[in-house]
Amino acid sequence: MSSTTPDPATVGETDDALDDGRPVVLEPTPPGLWRALLGTAVAVLAPLFGFLVGGIFGAGTTGDSVDPMFLSLFAGIVIGGVGVLVALSGGARLWRHFHRQDALPEADGI
Repeated sequence: MSSTTPDPATVGETDDALDDGRPVVLEPTPPGLWRALLGTAVAVLAPLFGFLVGGIFGAGTTGDSVDPMFLSLFAGIVIGGVGVLVALSGGARLWRHFHRQDALPEADGI
């Protein structure tokens, strides 16, 4: 296939036509942010998935000692509780990070 339009210039062919653009500054996420976000997501979604799995298993029979729906919902709540603990630990680490940064200029006498 032929075209009458010229091929675009590749980077480095003509240095006078290139623009440096704005510099990109990447900042890392503060420590504890991902732990707090993932813990919150697990805490919210685990009981919902437990209820979903319990709905798939069904109510069980009358003679069962433990209802499968109850068991799966209970497991979802326990996993959600672990997610709450993970989110709290991430939030505490995030809190310490930001308050340590606030305390640093005072220690230098600025």
